[in-house]
Amino acid sequence: MSAQSLRWWSWVHKWSSLVCTVFMLLLCLTGLPLIYHHEIGHLLGNDVEAPALAPEVAANPPKANLDEVIASAKALYPNKIMMYMSQELDEPAIWNVTLGDHPNDEHYKPIAVDARTAQVITEPAFEGGAFMSTMLRLHVDMFAGLPGMLFLGFMGLLLIVAIISGVVLYAPFMRKLDFGTVRHERSTRLKWLDLHNLLGIVTLVWALVVGATGVINTLADVLLKVWQATEIAAMIEPYKDAKPLVEMASVDAAMKTAVAAEPGMQVGFIAFPGTPFATPHHYGVYMHGDQAFSSRLYKPVLIDAGNGTITDRRELPWYLTALLVSQPLHFGDYGGGWMQFLWAVLDIATIVVLGSGLYLWLKRGRRAKAEAKQEKAAPGMQPVLARSGEQR
Repeated sequence: MSAQSLRWWSWVHKWSSLVCTVFMLLLCLTGLPLIYHHEIGHLLGNDVEAPALAPEVAANPPKANLDEVIASAKALYPNKIMMYMSQELDEPAIWNVTLGDHPNDEHYKPIAVDARTAQVITEPAFEGGAFMSTMLRLHVDMFAGLPGMLFLGFMGLLLIVAIISGVVLYAPFMRKLDFGTVRHERSTRLKWLDLHNLLGIVTLVWALVVGATGVINTLADVLLKVWQATEIAAMIEPYKDAKPLVEMASVDAAMKTAVAAEPGMQVGFIAFPGTPFATPHHYGVYMHGDQAFSSRLYKPVLIDAGNGTITDRRELPWYLTALLVSQPLHFGDYGGGWMQFLWAVLDIATIVVLGSGLYLWLKRGRRAKAEAKQEKAAPGMQPVLARSGEQR
């Protein structure tokens, strides 16, 4: 690599790193507890567990009618409307019901209802309570909504540029050193430089994966709007002149119709008319598989909310599939405890990489200022100082 090319790549790496470092540190620090959000919720007592049934009932537990489940939840807030209801794969005995004042209400009320008895269990808080809620908002949009999400997405792109440029610079930097060398006998700055390069190359693949999936996640709202303006618009074209719904068909019957149409799949969640994942005239019943990977891939089945018949069902577009796959991969949700542990270790290593990079830049700036002062004081000593610095 020529000296000019090396200087160009060094400039790219320096400034792409500097611009995004503080925000990447924020994301790594807030992302660490989010990796263990289920476990933290359990420790803080925010988990929702289905109550035990009598032995004779527990042996063959019944499934309550969904209309009864909805009625139990709405009895708590009769003036609110249904937004969503969902089930987790690892907790099929609970329906998580979401009520709001309107279909896009951000201040919704979550209610956990026993899927077997239709009895309300509790009104759960976000896993981890206020602390985890704050961590999530800082990690997702820094409390700035869509502009904050897009800004963090741009910082993620800069991180990817910094990683690629760092890889380009790694080979010429290490040409005279063995892999993993940390020169403890040299200056503190050199030790941190070696550690920065070592951890940077070790965490390379992980940082690229998490950075890329993070960028995709910041586009969630934009991708959803694209889907609504294209695929959903095409599916509801026959309903563009339809009158507003007066009465809605049974949700339980709609779910059974969707299950019958997609054998081998399970109901992940149901979106009610007017919400972003449905239409003003449909229930959106989202089916998924029962494995770690397939459970993240949804297939929407649109049910006419007036008469309960299927009007359309199709695969999600590739960009929404990419979004759904990237979300759990970003937090290490695919592989259980060991993957979470690996994600946490690599997250900590990345914090060290980012922190050491910031330290090296600050140290280099102070050193340059000191040498400039010495040059003003004794111009003839500059060559000697330069050689002394190289030996350090």
